[in-house]
Amino acid sequence: MNQRLPVRTTADDPRLGELFAKGLTGPGGDPLNIFGVLGNHPDMLKRWLVFATHVMSKNSLSPRDRELLILRTGWNCRSRYEWGQHVAIARECGLSDAEIEAVKSGVDHEGWSSHDRMLMLAADELHQHQSLSEHSWSALTKAYSTEQVLDVIATVGNYHLVAMFLNSTGVQLDEGVPDEPGLRPTI
Repeated sequence: MNQRLPVRTTADDPRLGELFAKGLTGPGGDPLNIFGVLGNHPDMLKRWLVFATHVMSKNSLSPRDRELLILRTGWNCRSRYEWGQHVAIARECGLSDAEIEAVKSGVDHEGWSSHDRMLMLAADELHQHQSLSEHSWSALTKAYSTEQVLDVIATVGNYHLVAMFLNSTGVQLDEGVPDEPGLRPTI
């Protein structure tokens, strides 16, 4: 898919300078494509970043658990950009390439621990039904605090929203981000 909106910079809107200064840029100092495209609506970007920052860096889940949920959501949503960005982040959080590959199989992969299988199932249920089954709710509340259960839901929900932005606007991969060529929206 072609990119449907331009990547905005501070030259396009000075309000973006404040937002991009918060670490929304890549190694060369240019905004990451997701933020440059969402920069077409600076007010929305500013408000969404409050929640997105909680999910990415202030939530109560371990970075590993967070990344398993995000990767599974990106895979379920067929989001090439989300998948690629978070493959790199997941590696930084200690996930092996084999674990990242296993995310594609979801709950059915034989190598998951019961904890990881619980996360895969939660991500799948939230994707398919926008709700958790009694089984998943029970497993999550035994493994996690109330805050962590809410962060599971918030993480999957936020990354559904992100996938909708990315897939609908056709945001292109940033330089150096791993590609999964067959991963495309089905519409």
